[in-house]
Amino acid sequence: MPAKPSKKPSTFDNPSPGRDYLIHMEIPEFTCLCPITGQPDFARLVLDYIPERKCLELKSLKLYIWSYRNQGAFHEAVTNRILDDLAGATRPRFMRLRANFYVRGGIFTTVVAEHRKKGWKSAPVLDQSGFDPALSTN
Repeated sequence: MPAKPSKKPSTFDNPSPGRDYLIHMEIPEFTCLCPITGQPDFARLVLDYIPERKCLELKSLKLYIWSYRNQGAFHEAVTNRILDDLAGATRPRFMRLRANFYVRGGIFTTVVAEHRKKGWKSAPVLDQSGFDPALSTN
């Protein structure tokens, strides 16, 4: 039986809940419909998150994204809705969704939405600017 779109993303247990690590996903084939004209809108979604206890299961994410294919939605609304649903399913420490909508009427639209767990602060980024790989002895 073929898979069907679903509004419920599935999760699995984070294999390393004691560590902050980034999960990066690119979803180049997002589609929804313009709520005014009914014409298709296309976007490349970029999802970054730092999980807490749960991670997104990829097949269910694909089916969740597919569920928007025939749904009318403004770019701003659909980006925030997706972030709310995915953050609600995983309850991450941090999640950012960047929706890069392709040109429509000469205009590219990008919408960025973020979720942060209350009280969570990211660790400082390791400064590697002084590292010269050419001097490595390995």
